[in-house]
Amino acid sequence: MRQARALPLSRRGLLTAGGALGLGALVTACGDNGGSGSGGDGGGSWSFTDDRKKKISLDGRPQHIVAYIAAAAALYDFGIEKQITGVFGPTTLKNGKPDVQAGDFPVDRATSLGNTWGQFNVEKYASLSPDLLITNMYDPGALFYVPDDSKKKILQLAPSAAISTGRISMLEPIKRYAALAEALGADPKAKKVTDAKARFEKATENLRKTVKSHKIKVMACSASADLFYVSNPKISADLIYFSQLGVDFVVPEKPDKGGYFESLSWENADKYDADVLFLDNRTATLQPGALTSKPTWSKLAAVKAGQITPWSSEPRFSYAGAAPLVESLTKAIQDAKKLS
Repeated sequence: MRQARALPLSRRGLLTAGGALGLGALVTACGDNGGSGSGGDGGGSWSFTDDRKKKISLDGRPQHIVAYIAAAAALYDFGIEKQITGVFGPTTLKNGKPDVQAGDFPVDRATSLGNTWGQFNVEKYASLSPDLLITNMYDPGALFYVPDDSKKKILQLAPSAAISTGRISMLEPIKRYAALAEALGADPKAKKVTDAKARFEKATENLRKTVKSHKIKVMACSASADLFYVSNPKISADLIYFSQLGVDFVVPEKPDKGGYFESLSWENADKYDADVLFLDNRTATLQPGALTSKPTWSKLAAVKAGQITPWSSEPRFSYAGAAPLVESLTKAIQDAKKLS
């Protein structure tokens, strides 16, 4: 689900009922493919070609990076720990604790420019003297969580890098964030990174084996007060990857504009049968405890069987971020009973 956010859940807001551009773009700089010039402290020239096929060239490696929170979390997993000085997007909860989308990123170390859709403090952004802005790109050319009304001012202050995260397999943006992190100075052979990759690879093989012996139908979905969203496994990056591993997902018949999901009124929430509900767990969406007043919800076979598992519908694109998601889905399928 990813689109305009006047409604609580549409692609940019829901970013889960559910731009592949230039994924073959190479990281370039001074003749190597690490994307960085000489000097780990920013000395020497630096360049990187993003997924818009846009080459960013700087006099030195970026030292003041502002990133969408999920991008910051992915880069942190790959070893970028000090250069990210500002973030935007759902970073903290009302109680001050990190939002699920922040992953392991230390949110207290970076300045927040806005925590919700449409918020981006341009003045605060300028005060950070940014070298580079980094964000996801779920649709071609669309910089996620960069408001359209202030986009021009924002992009005048520093170059931007966009990584494609929609309509492609999750493995592709993971590889691209790994390449970007290496270009920014991270060590791809660090134990933290190699251990996370090994865990991810083990998890994916386990899921692949599990779905061969457990014939379970899964419905990726998201809930709001007025609508129930059935995500399209042919559009969202994580669902595409899980499908490639053999997971049997419900495919919505009439996806909304953009293709990420089909929105259903609560009266029609039982349109599709599923053994397991893969339910969006982001803070902007409703969770099972808040849905008991919806009669159709309570009648769903998977709900009655208690076969609901959380879905991080806007995954962080790193091995460390993805491995627990694969493991959680695998366990849900292993534990589920066939209901239809």
